[in-house]
Amino acid sequence: MSEAKPMFSLQGRTVVVTGGGRGIGRGISLAMAQAGANVVLTGRGEEPLRATAAEIEASGGVAVAIPSDITRMDDIARIVRTTIDRFGYIDGWVNNAGSANAGDVGPLLTLDEGKWDRVVDLNLKWTFFAMQAAARAMTRGGSIVNISSRSGSQPCPRTGSYGAAKAGVESLTATAAVEWGHLGIRVNAIAPGVIPVETSQSMTDEGRRRRQVETVPLRRLGRVEDVGPLAVYFVADESSWVSGTVVQVTGGSRIPVGLLSYLRHVNREAEAQEAAGSD
Repeated sequence: MSEAKPMFSLQGRTVVVTGGGRGIGRGISLAMAQAGANVVLTGRGEEPLRATAAEIEASGGVAVAIPSDITRMDDIARIVRTTIDRFGYIDGWVNNAGSANAGDVGPLLTLDEGKWDRVVDLNLKWTFFAMQAAARAMTRGGSIVNISSRSGSQPCPRTGSYGAAKAGVESLTATAAVEWGHLGIRVNAIAPGVIPVETSQSMTDEGRRRRQVETVPLRRLGRVEDVGPLAVYFVADESSWVSGTVVQVTGGSRIPVGLLSYLRHVNREAEAQEAAGSD
């Protein structure tokens, strides 16, 4: 009997991770390398990319850092070309790049076109074109993993454009899984809950952290290490009959703390108006 291959092995496979040098993307890159994949890390910040690639190589893995801007078509093409030139094929592609600057989100009534476009373009438009480029390169099949958010399926007061973009990502995930399935390409998404990373300025508020934890049945916020293993599963052979799905990684949370905070704010305003009217 031949020796069985370890489960979830990505030995000999090549995986691209956008936004792969920081936060959740860094965790995914490290998990892919631990599973044996050649990892191609992309992103705007050259230093975090180089540092993460160096960490992978120090552990015996193979990593290539490609500083790039995923919102540029020529950079997306360069990522594909460089990866194929180096490794010959792209087996997995993780669309992790995406965010919403505090200055670009707010109540829906006050959003202007520029703020809307900056959030929706980064999180939806460019996720799509990265998906498309990956699929065109996967001539013998492969796996695309989109990083969504619990915001894609829950009310998002004051961050509605971000939630709408992530809902769009989940819709694209389902549609691409149907359109590209006959090509041997699987498309799935991961929707993390609250996972503080180095750029999560709002999570430095201890009161806000406590309110977030109170909405999570597992009684803790997420960690970047909670997402990487699931991304590995979606690229590995063990998920070969899984496509078009979105998996929530939220510690069991179903209550967005932003909704509770917003309703508390609205109720306080209503009570103040009622009190003023009764004077």
